Amino acid sequence: MKVAVIPARGGSKRIPGKNIKDFCGKPMIAWSIESAKSSKCFDRIIVSTDDTEIAEVARKYGAEVPFMRPESLSDDFTGTLAVIIHAIEMLENDCGEISEVCCLYATAPLITAEDINRGLETLKASGCEYAIGVSSFSYPIQRALLIDEQQKVKMVDPSAFSARSQDLKEAFHDAGQFYWGTRNAWMSGVPSFLADTAPVILPRYRVQDIDTTEDWYRAELLFRAMSSYGS
Repeated sequence: MKVAVIPARGGSKRIPGKNIKDFCGKPMIAWSIESAKSSKCFDRIIVSTDDTEIAEVARKYGAEVPFMRPESLSDDFTGTLAVIIHAIEMLENDCGEISEVCCLYATAPLITAEDINRGLETLKASGCEYAIGVSSFSYPIQRALLIDEQQKVKMVDPSAFSARSQDLKEAFHDAGQFYWGTRNAWMSGVPSFLADTAPVILPRYRVQDIDTTEDWYRAELLFRAMSSYGS
């Protein structure tokens, strides 16, 4: 059985209610649920939440909320891995063993069904434990700058100052959208960044982490642009 688990706790501090806040005409979480449904690769689409309002919205848009997340897994310090392990344990108590799990973030309105399917295909074809969405940095990270205690600029890697951009190795970051993994990989407790993980490369224009009001505004601009061009 293949399962999508969408973690969506209540109590967001920087963007209050962000998991169900209106985003381009629908609650934020609705976009993730609908992409998961459109992918047609899941036997069940589960939302793990501690919040009854989020649960109600999730059910309205076609996800299941077969259990409420306990308070011990709903604070600011609980990582996603613990939430997925809990979801697997709860589901397997009722419906038998799971083969693959996709952790799909509730704040991923730019994700597509094709991305989700490509993630599953990559997981199977690679033989890896995980397959996750990544995107390239738009600027060479070797030329990144820090601002020190004296408010002065310092290069992270001064040796890269004279190198041509095309000679610097391209670097990637977590797209913050989906994390496919085998059931055993999740249950091992080893995070995807530290395991045998295959990349699913996503274009930069479809990747935006949403933690601040500025992030939210940028994500809406990207979403509307994609909708206009049919991308």
